[in-house]
Amino acid sequence: MSEEILINVTPQETRVAVVENGILQEIYIERSQKLGLVGNIFKGTVSRVLPGMQAAFINIGLQRTGFLHTSDIVTETDTSSASEDSSVQQPAIETLLREGQEILVQVVKDPLGSKGARLTTRLSIPLRYLVFVPDYKYIGISQRIEDETERERLRNLILAYDAENIALVANANVTSIKATNEEAQLSKGGFIVRTAAEGISEEEIFRDIEFLHKLWDSVVVRSENTYPPGIVYEDLPLVMRTMRDLVHADIERVRIDSKETYKRLMEFSKKFIPEFLGRLEYYKGEHPILDLFSVEDEIQKALGKKVQLKSGGHIIIDQTEAMTTIDVNTGAFVGRRNLEETIYKTNLEAVQTITRQLRLRNLGGIIIIDFIDMQDAEHGRQVLRTLEKHLSRDNSKIAMSELTSLGLVQLTRKRTRESLEHTLCEACPTCDGRSSIKTAETVCYEIFREIMREVRQFDANKLLVVASQEVVDMLLDEESTSVAELEEFIGRPISFQVESLYNQEQYDIVLL
Repeated sequence: MSEEILINVTPQETRVAVVENGILQEIYIERSQKLGLVGNIFKGTVSRVLPGMQAAFINIGLQRTGFLHTSDIVTETDTSSASEDSSVQQPAIETLLREGQEILVQVVKDPLGSKGARLTTRLSIPLRYLVFVPDYKYIGISQRIEDETERERLRNLILAYDAENIALVANANVTSIKATNEEAQLSKGGFIVRTAAEGISEEEIFRDIEFLHKLWDSVVVRSENTYPPGIVYEDLPLVMRTMRDLVHADIERVRIDSKETYKRLMEFSKKFIPEFLGRLEYYKGEHPILDLFSVEDEIQKALGKKVQLKSGGHIIIDQTEAMTTIDVNTGAFVGRRNLEETIYKTNLEAVQTITRQLRLRNLGGIIIIDFIDMQDAEHGRQVLRTLEKHLSRDNSKIAMSELTSLGLVQLTRKRTRESLEHTLCEACPTCDGRSSIKTAETVCYEIFREIMREVRQFDANKLLVVASQEVVDMLLDEESTSVAELEEFIGRPISFQVESLYNQEQYDIVLL
């Protein structure tokens, strides 16, 4: 399987596209005006305790208070446990927190819609190969590392480094040490071994441990000197998180269209993943980087409800507040043999498209898939097995039900950031939120990209942008600095004209 990552960097936003066999699988977008908060650690204050909900609202300095449930609070009874046992009775929220109390919390889910950020006191700091969990003194191993010998080796490496085991390993080979179980006790907090650590050398694992210990010490010092509400630890920006979380052995190359970002990634790779240096590439092509593999077109298609299947069938994806529903239809596909075979093939083809769209659109929460009714029970089992196989490649946590008598499959998919539609679009005021349109900000950035595309292809002394009032106002106000930088870059003046008949998504670029 051919897999690569494309990184598009502009002053306004960063976009990361994961492409497999020439087809866009995932897109990550981070805007300078709205950076993601997941992974950040804040020192906040308890603004309200709700015994009826067994939760509390925490002021961490954002527009809306964060939400902290009692199940996400570390207590003395569970700090030595390697798993969150739901059967253990959690103490009442009013015995754990009081209003005005200072508390250290981490964001596990960005603010979504009208909801504030979801918080936890179960702090963790990730690095390339390990995740440090200061409140839990255990070793966890990624389930995706299936080789028991490798799991044992990695577990023993961490035990060997730990201060309490120095005497044990002084005169012994590291690999000969035997850990009693996966929950072996550590002295300075625990570690979760990530999938990327499989096959990694002792020196690199030790380097990660040492770095994480020092990083946590700095977080502790900063938290002591921070007056709430305030941030005490900020996760890496998107491009660095891409190298930390998305890069693996099967990635053929990472292409970046920003020279400055390319240099930063080279430095990052030298420090943490030197074996990947040869796969980093600065993109200098004439066409925009996300025009490769039709990524821009795929993003536009992912904002629509209807997705065509190669056979002629299609699926309809309807994203609502409560859940996402996906309906499979045969459409123009009439098959060759009989109706049951036609339905079976359509459902199988839909599975691959649905799993890709879940990742691409970043759909989360409850998802209901309405497959076409199949009379043959074996066909139903095959469709479920195929669905489970494709879902196993998703990095998000997914739970799946059996096929019901109505041909429905229920999924729950964990989502920590806004869906693609919520990131790029807003509720349409004309239809009272029943549909959506792109934001003026999104249209402005599309105009910037289109101007670059036009200038590279055609000669023009100056350019005229014709757009709606909202878009022109933003270009002349909030984005005026970006416009000035773009004019300097292309060496041509840009003027603007309001067209009252245009809706927010419509615009024209006239070459003069």
